[in-house]
Amino acid sequence: MKNKFRSKLLCLIIACTMASASLAGCSNKLTDMSEAGNSDKPSSTASNVSTPVPEPSESELPQAKPSPEQVKAKALFLSSWPLSIQSNVDHFIELAKTTEINAYVIDIKDDTGYVSYPSDVPIVKEKGTYQQRFKIEEVVKKFKENGIYVIGRVVCFKDPLISKKNPEWAVRNKSGGFLIHNGMTWVNAYNKEAWKYNVDIAKEALSKGVDEIQFDYVRFPDGNKANMVFPGAGDKKLYEGINEFLAYARSEMPDAVLSADVFGIICESPEDTEKIGQYLEYIGKDMDYISPMVYPSHYYLGQTINKVVFPKPDLDPYNVVYNTLKKAKNRIDAVPDYRAKVRPYLQDFTASWIGAGNYMKYGAEEVRQQIKAVYDAGYEEWILWNSNVKYSEDALEKE
Repeated sequence: MKNKFRSKLLCLIIACTMASASLAGCSNKLTDMSEAGNSDKPSSTASNVSTPVPEPSESELPQAKPSPEQVKAKALFLSSWPLSIQSNVDHFIELAKTTEINAYVIDIKDDTGYVSYPSDVPIVKEKGTYQQRFKIEEVVKKFKENGIYVIGRVVCFKDPLISKKNPEWAVRNKSGGFLIHNGMTWVNAYNKEAWKYNVDIAKEALSKGVDEIQFDYVRFPDGNKANMVFPGAGDKKLYEGINEFLAYARSEMPDAVLSADVFGIICESPEDTEKIGQYLEYIGKDMDYISPMVYPSHYYLGQTINKVVFPKPDLDPYNVVYNTLKKAKNRIDAVPDYRAKVRPYLQDFTASWIGAGNYMKYGAEEVRQQIKAVYDAGYEEWILWNSNVKYSEDALEKE
């Protein structure tokens, strides 16, 4: 009897043990299902918190290329020859240390067509389109050591040098000869070899430490087009040719900071009224900055800007600059995903050539009025222009 009882008892213990194990397994399965279904809901007890699912590290995720961190440039234009004199370089470094100036525009290639230093770009060497004007590496290095942002200006299509050395690149007249515009020949902005020429010069400047490339004269000759012939134009509009050049420059220098100088009047004129290839709503598509040259002296007498008539624009620097930039801002704000910021060129020169009574002497007061107009119009950056590099330094805020 005892043996039978013990056998039954042993069987009972085994059965209970198996049942317990089975229930435990079921309990674990129920718990797992509950956590999976509510993994996004935090639990009040640590025992119910699921194991975190590993997420890709930032380096594993596709990364968009960030826009370069930019200074808010308050700049002066410096032509090439003055930079060959050490005392000038020292002066401009000291000026940046003691005033609000934090950037300079230096000439890489100006409107004579010459690169400002011995270049290693093959066609520049072959054609001899350079001069030894200043030591670019030394100047750029000294500027940057002193916290100065360096913008390299490359004049593109107003180039009387390469347009004669490579005549197939030139704008022609109706007779097949060179177009002579204001005494000089121009490069045809539709010519893709000329695009490469300018972009290769820009790339070299970047390799020498320049922070930004500023394309100037990114346009066709102004004036009557009746006697102008642009080989390769096909059915493209002038502004399409310019836009394609700037898109090409961006494709060749995808990570560079690129800017383009434009006529101030395009901020007022619809489309490409001036027939120079600059259409405000499109020209900023591939540039980081556009720099409208909003010099009051460069507007016609009686010019209307932003619905305001200016009988003598040079006599009203604040309102001319303010209304030009306000009109530009209103137009640009209506364009989705407009890339370019606006950094205008301001007038720091006296335009006596427009005739007595139509101009006034520009100095610190007139410069400061224009700077105030930039800020009041909603922008933060500016460049002063004086081709002789004689600036109204008293206009600059001390720091």
